[in-house]
Amino acid sequence: MGVTAKIAPSMLSSDFSNLASEAARMLDCGADWLHMDIMDGHFVPNLTIGAPVIESLRKHTKAYLDCHLMVTNPLDYVEPMGKAGASGFTFHVEASKDNWQELVQKIKSKGMSPGVALKPGTPIEEVFPLVEADNPVDMVLVMTVEPGFGGQKFMPDTMDKVRTLRKKYPSLDIEVDGGLGPSTIAMAASAGANCIVAGSSVFGAPEPAHVISLLKNSVEEAQKNS
Repeated sequence: MGVTAKIAPSMLSSDFSNLASEAARMLDCGADWLHMDIMDGHFVPNLTIGAPVIESLRKHTKAYLDCHLMVTNPLDYVEPMGKAGASGFTFHVEASKDNWQELVQKIKSKGMSPGVALKPGTPIEEVFPLVEADNPVDMVLVMTVEPGFGGQKFMPDTMDKVRTLRKKYPSLDIEVDGGLGPSTIAMAASAGANCIVAGSSVFGAPEPAHVISLLKNSVEEAQKNS
């Protein structure tokens, strides 16, 4: 299996007033990526951060900024996010049915890695064309909660999607986001997820480094046994 385990603490759970030091703390604790939730208050009811915050954070870190855009018009964000220093740009399939080809091309042209996300209620088949395209996405993010709020309960039935993807695309980066922590990681890892977004379970832990290493070990163990 050609995919590596990547643990991406969700900065939505961090102390936003100290974003630079929180980012540094997570990397010191062994994080591979930093997951940034961009919500527009329209595609999802919550309003979080945008390009200006990514730009500010980029001045303080060389980390891979894994940006998940829960927005109605992802095309409008490509240029500002690219300029701000985003590393990955993951858009929602539900918001890009008509223009995903243009979107992927623009994301790559701005030096970012394109990913596609889907909500729990969206059939997994909707992302197949984006993975199989001549100019494909690099990652699929399977939401394991309804997007828009932190701290929700993991939805085990979403694991069927992960299993389907992993069987069909052995070398694809498959990310899961929502309710991931020590009690749910085994399900996600055995289904084939290799990129793990974790918010409350990491930031709420007395020792985040322990949780990050546990998550990573689970993915690596599952890969050995697959």
